[in-house]
Formats: sequence, structure tokens, C-alpha cells
Amino acid sequence: MSPIESQQMMLGKMMDMHKIAGPESIEPAAISNQNVNISEDFKHVIRSINAQQNIAGEMVKAVDTGESEDVVGAMIASQKAGLSFSMLMEMRNKVLNGIDDVMRMSL
Repeated sequence: MSPIESQQMMLGKMMDMHKIAGPESIEPAAISNQNVNISEDFKHVIRSINAQQNIAGEMVKAVDTGESEDVVGAMIASQKAGLSFSMLMEMRNKVLNGIDDVMRMSL
């Protein structure tokens, strides 16, 4: 196969991928007329992260007491819970920074 044929074949594959990933294949998000309740959303997120922390704690406790030998599963659950908590703290910091910025605005 010559270099030109190879490039043409590669270009053909790229065009096929472009057709698949083109903007017309992406559906726009549906616009919702529902009321947004941020406090309920935050409560849901906090409960979810708390549940992850509890599950991870139970898995680690089971490994520590010898009830389970799934060390890898316990470590993964612990890392997921830790990452979720870190993301929550970053989200909280962004909200507080936004509130501070609004408070510093002059009218």
C-alpha cells in the first residue's frame, strides 16, 4: 500500500467518524418548566454522599474484622466516597465564593 493510499484510507475513516460524531447527532437538552429547588438538590447530594461514606465504612470494617476478604472493593468504595466528599467541598467553596462576590458588588 502506497503512502497516498494509506492517507486516503485514513481520511475516509476520519470522514466516517465525523459523520457519526457530527453536531446533528447530538440532541438538545429538553427545557423543563419545573421549579428548581436548590436546597432539595443539595440535600439529595449530601444524603447520597453520606450513604457512600457509610457503605465504604461498613466495607472497611468488614475487611478489618475478617468478615470479608474484598480489600480491593473496600478500597475502591473508600476512594469513591472520598472523591465525592472532596467534590462536595469544592462545590461548597465555589458557592461561598460566588456569595462573597455578590456581597462585594457595589450598587
